[in-house]
Amino acid sequence: MKKTVVLIGTLDTKGPEIAYLRDRLQALGLQTLVVDSGILGEPLKITPDIGHEESATYAGSNLEAMRTAGSRGRAVALMRESLKNLVRQLYQSGRLDAIVSMGGAEGAVMGAAAMMVLPLGVPKVLVSPIASGYHFFGPLVGTSDMMVVHSVVDILGLNPIACAIFDNVAAALMGMAQHGRGLAAPGSKYVAITMLGNTTTAVMALKDRLEEHGYEAVIFHSNGVGGPAMEELAAEGQFVGVVDFTTNEVYDPLVGGIHDGGVDRLEVVGRLGLPQVVVPGCIDFSVWNAGTVPAALKDRPRYDHNPEYVLVRATGDEMEELGCIFAKKLNAATGPVRVSVPTRGLSIPNTPGGVFWDSFADARFRRILETDLRRDIPLTLYDHHVNDPEFGRAVADDFIAMMETLQP
Repeated sequence: MKKTVVLIGTLDTKGPEIAYLRDRLQALGLQTLVVDSGILGEPLKITPDIGHEESATYAGSNLEAMRTAGSRGRAVALMRESLKNLVRQLYQSGRLDAIVSMGGAEGAVMGAAAMMVLPLGVPKVLVSPIASGYHFFGPLVGTSDMMVVHSVVDILGLNPIACAIFDNVAAALMGMAQHGRGLAAPGSKYVAITMLGNTTTAVMALKDRLEEHGYEAVIFHSNGVGGPAMEELAAEGQFVGVVDFTTNEVYDPLVGGIHDGGVDRLEVVGRLGLPQVVVPGCIDFSVWNAGTVPAALKDRPRYDHNPEYVLVRATGDEMEELGCIFAKKLNAATGPVRVSVPTRGLSIPNTPGGVFWDSFADARFRRILETDLRRDIPLTLYDHHVNDPEFGRAVADDFIAMMETLQP
């Protein structure tokens, strides 16, 4: 049976371009289903399979309500919610094997939001001129496995540049639809681990130790997206447990750093009741794009992680506040929890003589945990640096010991 690719676009402005991509996909042997996400005008030089009158009805609204919503932003928000529900229904009914959306700003945001509702492994391609430069990629990618293609030119006209890009997008979709794979069923030994460059050496040792005991490690980059993605997949039953080794995403929201894991970070796994070992790896710094550190933080110790990113040290008061946050979040967990804390530094620049070394500030975090953490949550201090392989192996042993106590 032929695979079906769903195409989403605002056909009142991108009709000819969506039609071109549709025809290329069909020429490659794929079925297509075109969804019109346009709000104001009628389709231009294309007849959709699902018109905008229908597309607008999947979230309790309709096209007329969108057209009279009072602002472009409100109209787009309404259509976005409707498209999300429509795409869910198409996938659940077996009418969607892959999906692509092409658009400028509003079209890209609507199409991307709709694609994000699909499971990991379903081919998703977004084509847009805003997939570039200083634009935020959060609205285009979220925590999904999106393939994002910069269109280089705006999506208006079938010139040689645009057609080369559209042809390659069609070929990529054909390849993924025919030869890609979806997410396998959860394994009985998969363990989620969070990591940054500052904790890589220790996590590599942790991973090896877990594998010696039959566990498979799945590593997430704790960059503001990786942690929430890990938690989402944990909620889908992908893991038997979690080693939250690099929890910096809890600190960045306090000062506005870019590694912001959201208000639920460090809570989801506990609500699920999954076994978890938590390490305060890298909570001693926030992350900023080079040149964007706010004036309020400019007098703090800084560390140039690379030419693009700057790390800024947390204060003693903030470390104490983090202790309160960690205790509150972990105290609410419904499953087994252990906390493993290194005492010789929480990041690469946080080592004796290093620019972030402040043993008093880090001790304030530990004291709060020792006072506020639930009495039945083991808190173990280790005379190691966070990135020491020995510490990584010790944390692995903590996880293994916890899992052994849960065996029937």
